[in-house]
Amino acid sequence: MSTANTKLLIDKINDFDLKKMDLSSGEDLSIGIMNLISIEEHLFFTSQKTKDRKYLVLLDEVRKMRTDLLKEIITDYEGEIWCIGKHLLAASMRLMEVGTKELKKGNKDKAWELFDKSYKLYSLFWGINLGAVKVKDVKRNHEEEIVFTNDSKTNSNASERVSIFTKLGILVQKAVDCCRE
Repeated sequence: MSTANTKLLIDKINDFDLKKMDLSSGEDLSIGIMNLISIEEHLFFTSQKTKDRKYLVLLDEVRKMRTDLLKEIITDYEGEIWCIGKHLLAASMRLMEVGTKELKKGNKDKAWELFDKSYKLYSLFWGINLGAVKVKDVKRNHEEEIVFTNDSKTNSNASERVSIFTKLGILVQKAVDCCRE
């Protein structure tokens, strides 16, 4: 990626009015939602393993809570964006958990790989919900990498493209800061 394109990308990210967006709360809420999704899964499996339907009542209550909270951070309902968002969070959480288990086993490289994938999915969730990812701008380059074409004003040759996950990583690092009060 050229220096000019890096600057353009960072300028676009800086254009987000972060003071109006309480993304630190959004990040906390997204992690809470991830855990609610996990609770739903555990209640499902517990109901099936024990053959006790009372767990389905609890599952339904947790699902309602998760649905209400998800409405607070998913603002685009085009197509299946709602479900995509939910599944991005769920997959991110699962990969994070598997990565933690690999780390405990001493498989640091495997853990790092899983954590990287988890963070990419989490970043994609935020990229979609902040409007930073527009499907029309996502393409594959000749190496079959997913790239983001920066802007219609720039050339669309390979040197003018950035990995979508590079772009999203910058966005999440800058905008979704849980330590900002």
